Amino acid sequence: MKNPKNLLRVGIVGTILVALCCFTPILVILMSTVGLAALTGYLDYVLLPALAVFIGLTVYAFWRKKHYDASYESNFKAPRSFPSEK
Repeated sequence: MKNPKNLLRVGIVGTILVALCCFTPILVILMSTVGLAALTGYLDYVLLPALAVFIGLTVYAFWRKKHYDASYESNFKAPRSFPSEK
């Protein structure tokens, strides 16, 4: 990716979505309405690693964005003005 802002957006949205499903009963209610209530015991095996992956992705995206911004600033600084020659 050229611009790490998209990666950062994916990481933050994924972290919020997985945290919402992990810490609230939203996913359990949705699965029970669909008829998959028997699988709710296995949600922790999926949601906790997914939460760890998305948190890691968000941290990595912040790190990439910091280095991207630093390289962007160093490459595109305003030219220095030279003193006028007399």
